[in-house]
Amino acid sequence: MWAYILRRLWQMIPTLLGVIILVFFIFNWVGGDPAYILAGKMSNPEQILAIRQQLGVDQPYYIQLWMFIQQVATFDYGLSWSTGESVSQIILTRLGPSLTLLIPLIILQTLISVMLALLIGLVRGTWIDQSFMALCTIAMSVSILVYIIVFQYFLAYKLNWFPVQGWSSNFSENLFHYALLPVLIMLVVSIAPTLRLYRSFILDEIGQDYVRTARAKGVSEKRILFVHVLRNAAIPIVTDVMAALPALLIGAFLIERFFGIPGIGREVILAVERSDFPVIKAITIYIAALTMLFNLLADVLYKAIDPRLQLK
Repeated sequence: MWAYILRRLWQMIPTLLGVIILVFFIFNWVGGDPAYILAGKMSNPEQILAIRQQLGVDQPYYIQLWMFIQQVATFDYGLSWSTGESVSQIILTRLGPSLTLLIPLIILQTLISVMLALLIGLVRGTWIDQSFMALCTIAMSVSILVYIIVFQYFLAYKLNWFPVQGWSSNFSENLFHYALLPVLIMLVVSIAPTLRLYRSFILDEIGQDYVRTARAKGVSEKRILFVHVLRNAAIPIVTDVMAALPALLIGAFLIERFFGIPGIGREVILAVERSDFPVIKAITIYIAALTMLFNLLADVLYKAIDPRLQLK
């Protein structure tokens, strides 16, 4: 196990290096000259030259690339172009609010979707199954913007059950007061596609030979579903959850923007609006690294779920 983990970590280095090179050339060739962005419209050639020297973009490309690799290795991406704050500090301070939303969301989403998929497996092919799938299709066809506006208007503004916007420095207040409505909206949006996907995983397992053998031996349908089928369907479910986790950090930007939550997603939007390239590049690299780490974690969980699997 540990040899496999170390080998996978070693293999991540060239992959991450490829991402670094890709990000570097995209921002240097497509992003334009950062000196002109920072200097603004009322600038002169002397100011442009001074800014280029300060940022190091007057150096050859191979030196700039080496500087970028050093930034990634030391987790020091310099200062934000728009606020002057340390990029690493920006990410650390914005990570907490995003995790306050996303950890409860992923736990509730997975548990609710798995339980509903198993229950639908018990009544598969009936009008209940068809009704759930119709509701999921309707829910998936509605934009998240509609959910945000409707829920904010009725549940927050009209009924005053939740705050419309806000965030504080107190974790408990954020989790049980400000985060409730955003998490509820994201649950409503995410459960429909997740339930359809997990239902397909469950139904695929129900059609396997080991299920027919268990039925022939007299095993109850509930035990077949909640023990045998769930254990085998857990592998693709874990794959889906691990693949979605890094993207969720960025995917919550609409929620964070509408509810005034100072998270990673909202910071990405602000960085794009301000052409704050150091922040965008740092978050891009972190998301790539998290994607690789979560893929490794998924492989380890596969082994925990089914010890028969061999990690090679």
